[in-house]
Amino acid sequence: MNQIIQLRTVSDIFTFFRLADDARHPLVTVVDFTRVKDHVIENVRVSADFYAIIFKHYPKNNIRYGRKPVDFQDGSLICMAPGQVLEMDSDTEGTFNKGWGLFFHPDLIRGTSLADKMKGYSFFSYETSEALHLSEKERQALFECISKIDTELDENIDRHSQSIIVSTIELFLSYCSRFYERQFITRKTSNSFVVGQVERALAAYFGDGDLSQKGLPTVKHLAESVNLSPGYLSDLLKRETGKNTQDHIHFYLVEEAKNILLGTDKSVGEIAYSLGFEYPQYFNKLFKRKTGKTPVQFRSLN
Repeated sequence: MNQIIQLRTVSDIFTFFRLADDARHPLVTVVDFTRVKDHVIENVRVSADFYAIIFKHYPKNNIRYGRKPVDFQDGSLICMAPGQVLEMDSDTEGTFNKGWGLFFHPDLIRGTSLADKMKGYSFFSYETSEALHLSEKERQALFECISKIDTELDENIDRHSQSIIVSTIELFLSYCSRFYERQFITRKTSNSFVVGQVERALAAYFGDGDLSQKGLPTVKHLAESVNLSPGYLSDLLKRETGKNTQDHIHFYLVEEAKNILLGTDKSVGEIAYSLGFEYPQYFNKLFKRKTGKTPVQFRSLN
């Protein structure tokens, strides 16, 4: 296992990429990767204590998503939250001289409205293989935000600096949300296939029985079964079906519970344990929330 290089401050970016100048702001920086001339480090894993948004430009139209070409081939955007690990190999590193990066520490946005919104930007939990693929028009919209931040960093820091930079980052992330929604739409055929995979995986999991030993299926388990990150899968399902991954699990769970309630004389406690619940009261609470009735009421009315 390769050692993880830990970047703790924004200034560490300049050391890592062997850039001659220093950070213009202690909490945020923009890096033009055309300035990274030297070989960095091959086959390395990097983790940072700050947010990292990296745009990689592809000079050739040879990028694929699974077995299909990506939606647009002008480049892709990777968004990483603090603590995530980016694995870089020689191919990954080679793209760094064809793009740019925005890096900002959580302290920059602490106490601002953006801090409250960060959890809503679920694309920060996506895998690098689930990057946002941009059209030229989309790329330009994002680059205008980056240019505005870069220009502001050249100014002397004053009482307006933080609000201007933070509001521009928020605009940038709003664009990312819009463009990811577009990407889900343009991949509708592929996404429908994923929905089918999830349905089959859930049917197989519940069909195998022995949930008392296996426990309830998890979002992580389903995501792994379709080779997606939990965040990306939930957003995909929400877009396609109106229900996230956890909702799909609960639907199958309640349907299975209904079958057992009406097909056997098992007690509610026995049913709860057979479905993988450690405590029957959690089963009761979930069943009532999803059906409007307790398990006992459902059985008596049917």
